[in-house]
Amino acid sequence: MHLLYQIFIDPFVQMGTAPDLFVQTLWEGLVTGVLYSLIALGFVLIFKASGVFNFAQGIMVVFAALALVGFYEHGVPAYLALGLTIVLMLILAFAVERLILRPLVNQAEIILFMATFGLTYFLIGFGELIFGGDPKVMISGALGLPSGSYQIKTLGGFVQMQKIDIAAAIIASLMVASLGIFFQKTRIGRALRAVADSHRAALSVGISLEQIWVIVWFAAGIVALATGIMWGARSNVSFALEIIALKALPVLILGGFTSIPGAIVGGIIIGLGEKIGEFYWGPLFGSGIEDWLAYVIALVFLLFRPQGLFGERIIERI
Repeated sequence: MHLLYQIFIDPFVQMGTAPDLFVQTLWEGLVTGVLYSLIALGFVLIFKASGVFNFAQGIMVVFAALALVGFYEHGVPAYLALGLTIVLMLILAFAVERLILRPLVNQAEIILFMATFGLTYFLIGFGELIFGGDPKVMISGALGLPSGSYQIKTLGGFVQMQKIDIAAAIIASLMVASLGIFFQKTRIGRALRAVADSHRAALSVGISLEQIWVIVWFAAGIVALATGIMWGARSNVSFALEIIALKALPVLILGGFTSIPGAIVGGIIIGLGEKIGEFYWGPLFGSGIEDWLAYVIALVFLLFRPQGLFGERIIERI
């Protein structure tokens, strides 16, 4: 009985007695959730254009952030380093299309999925060879990202909001909204959806798979770069960011693998769930609850709504 009270009743009592801590937890969860949405967006872009889950998106986040810091450490001005990193992600998109995707057109999805595994480990090895394995400091100040914090007065006290978190939430929201409009309203966006439905059908109506895949992998590279900058500004840039990127898995399960709005909603649910769970149930279940709670939430969704909140239900007629 005491355990049930601690799980279901005590958190609500704490919310009432310490509303400032509750608001602080909600804010941190919201920012984390928006950044998870940004990570998931890179996966959604590739999946919508190829029907394949891109396992390499996590290491692309790390690779882009390390490249940016690496250019800057070699004396390149910050904004020029940013431009060079964007060019590097374009080169990566061309290389992936030419060396991986083009030879595998019309192959089974599992083959393309395994190809992204190979790309992941290639980028890990190549990245460690070029940039080393030590954590690096993101060049937030040189890029003009704000530092410091605001104190917002609430009924129960003050809420601390880091300026970099506010900037990250705004930039991530703008990118998600822009890409959502791009997919729904532009000709290229409609072509991307056609390619995802069927490679053969897209080729039959004159859609160039090569151009579409370069565009979508380049867009995913830009998303990876933005994600690496934002996460790197909140911590260090290291290969550990790849583990954080895997939090996109429960986000995609909640929102649906083909839905941009689903990536937003799923990210916010996971971000809020992690922070609330860590703060109110962490002492009961252990301080590591933030590491595994997202996957438990995803498992529950798989049991009751496997296509996600915004995913399309697959109906097969026999």
